[in-house]
Amino acid sequence: MALKDILPSRLGFGAAPLGNMFRDIPEEEALATVEAAWNDGIRYFDNAPFYGAGLAEIRMGEALAGKPRSDYVISTKVGRVILDEIEDVSARDNGEKGDVFKHGRPNKIVNDYSYDATLRSIEGSLTRLKTDRIEIAFVHDLAQDFWGDTWLGRFEEARTGAFRALDRLRDEGVIKAWGLGVNRVEPIELLLELDEPRPDGFLLAGRYTLLDHDRALQRVMPMVAERGLGVVVGGPYSSGALVGGPNFEYAPVTPPMRAKIDRIKAIADRHGVSMKAAGLQFSLANPAVAAVIPGASKPSRIAEDGAALHETIPADFWRELRKAGLVNPAAPLPGGE
Repeated sequence: MALKDILPSRLGFGAAPLGNMFRDIPEEEALATVEAAWNDGIRYFDNAPFYGAGLAEIRMGEALAGKPRSDYVISTKVGRVILDEIEDVSARDNGEKGDVFKHGRPNKIVNDYSYDATLRSIEGSLTRLKTDRIEIAFVHDLAQDFWGDTWLGRFEEARTGAFRALDRLRDEGVIKAWGLGVNRVEPIELLLELDEPRPDGFLLAGRYTLLDHDRALQRVMPMVAERGLGVVVGGPYSSGALVGGPNFEYAPVTPPMRAKIDRIKAIADRHGVSMKAAGLQFSLANPAVAAVIPGASKPSRIAEDGAALHETIPADFWRELRKAGLVNPAAPLPGGE
């Protein structure tokens, strides 16, 4: 089933912050954030074992435990099995993600895209999420930013392992859909060019945002749209950089990127447009995009995201961005601009 036919709304909840991303988030704050999302009408929740070594899934399972299971959709990820064994968190090699989750649980994370590990990963997620089913499973971080030059070898491991396991689980009705959850476009292109696996859609983080969309526009978005699938856009605020945060792509914002953000903000301020609204609505304007999932670690952020989705943005704002060369000329803009 195509991703866009499963997702209940165009705004979802990205759970990475619940895994203590960048900071140690108090339990009550994490649970209150999920509750705020629910009260704001959000019914799609994305998670992953990697987020705090299972912490985000545990917290979400707790927060959603009393909700009617048929009322919401969960996606989580495979490719990592979380063990009861403890490890030295500082010794983990997380590629470009570095020590983003150094405040998470110290449980050992085993990177494994094999058939059996995929089944174990799903079992672990079901337990932590306190649920009997997961609608969507994404194969996580099967890309250069995590694996460097060895990523194609890991992709091949997943092709004969995880992909086949997920095909089987979908055929058996255990999950409704699967795809890749990545921060790079190349793995998606590679998978779509294969005959055998039949993915239903993708989670692409950071690569179809107001600040960074050129590569995805060239091939991935047309390929996904052509097949009638769908992309969930993760990190629509580019790790917070778009809305004034210190990080872009899990690292400090560079001076050239800061200059670009400042130029966009100057135009936004002139038109009375919030940066959150510009970010969310830009991503959603592409017909291949099924939903956006900004991450939130405070209840107050949820209301901001909802308001940004419905904010009225004047067409002149988009025209000025395009004229200034701040968006790709080929990018679809809200209102058909």
